Amino acid sequence: MIRHDFAAGLLDIRRSVKASSPLIHCITNPISINDCANMVLAAGSRPIMAEHPDEVGEITAMANALCLNLGSITRDRLEAMGISAAIARENNIPMVIDLVGAACSSMRKRYLEDFIPKFKPTVIKGNITEILSTCGIECKSSGVEANRGQLVTGDNAREYGDILGKWATEHNVVLLVSGPKDLITDGRDTYLLSNGVSMMGNITGTGCMLNSLVAAYLPAGNPLGAALLATATFGIAGEMAAKKSDGPGSFHIKLFDEVYNMGEADIITKTKITKL
Repeated sequence: MIRHDFAAGLLDIRRSVKASSPLIHCITNPISINDCANMVLAAGSRPIMAEHPDEVGEITAMANALCLNLGSITRDRLEAMGISAAIARENNIPMVIDLVGAACSSMRKRYLEDFIPKFKPTVIKGNITEILSTCGIECKSSGVEANRGQLVTGDNAREYGDILGKWATEHNVVLLVSGPKDLITDGRDTYLLSNGVSMMGNITGTGCMLNSLVAAYLPAGNPLGAALLATATFGIAGEMAAKKSDGPGSFHIKLFDEVYNMGEADIITKTKITKL
């Protein structure tokens, strides 16, 4: 169970989104695009999935948050992301970017070296290997999966929090490190979350779905809270879905149901969080 005052802040974000149904512009990959749209809907926001470079600027300008994803990237999508990010930056529209494959692709790494200082995303999300690579810290890549030897654990979380918190402060960003244990920091406050189940690794696109869930909560105006609420909600939904499913197929379906049906009491009583 989390503290009452802390829970109240997260629940305020949730209520704000459900009451206002903000528009979330998602430029994501074709592997997970449908799941990302449905996850945004399950949270109470509204998705729009435009990605043509000739229209994305107009779409982003009318949105309340921008969700970007480097997975299965194409030249057109890279161009579209830059156009949308520029509009978001100009209009103070919060954005989150998922660093899919940043540690295993020199092209994606170069893109981010230009993108992050130019457009200043609100939240940067990735697995530990992708985050370390983007922060210029030595890491070992294994495709788009995190290197298991570098995962965040209870033993190394404070060390990671110190290192990544410094980078987050320098770049004025919230970092969300996803994994079996999730680390979230804005440089001032750092949290370790332990919700979730191993079954989440048996379906494609869970990281992308989490990224879209962060975007769904960003319009409430509390980036750190949005990252914390999204991560807790997604992990709890995974735990609840696993109890009602027989395998990855039924788990996949139940995951959306649990996010949609989650009550405030679930957030309060089931969130496993430690402030470091």
